[in-house]
Amino acid sequence: MRLRRLATGALSSVALALASAGAVTVSAGPAAANPCGYYATHSDAYYNHCTSDGSHIVIEIDDWGPNSEKCVGPGVTWIGSASDVDGAWYTGRTC
Repeated sequence: MRLRRLATGALSSVALALASAGAVTVSAGPAAANPCGYYATHSDAYYNHCTSDGSHIVIEIDDWGPNSEKCVGPGVTWIGSASDVDGAWYTGRTC
């Protein structure tokens, strides 16, 4: 009887650990969909300014010619077609 209680307790602990790990994986999914900084899909290029202070920053966009700059606020900003943009980065300035 004591062995059964130990086995049941151990299985419950494993199930709880697996459930917790699953919850972490699920919550990590949406963040991976919109990573901080530059990212592109098959058709569009975006910059995600991850901040909690509401700041607006200047980013430099490598758009196959002379680079351009853009002021972006918190969250995701569309910066162009993926075929027209090769990257974007924070310049260290606010706007």
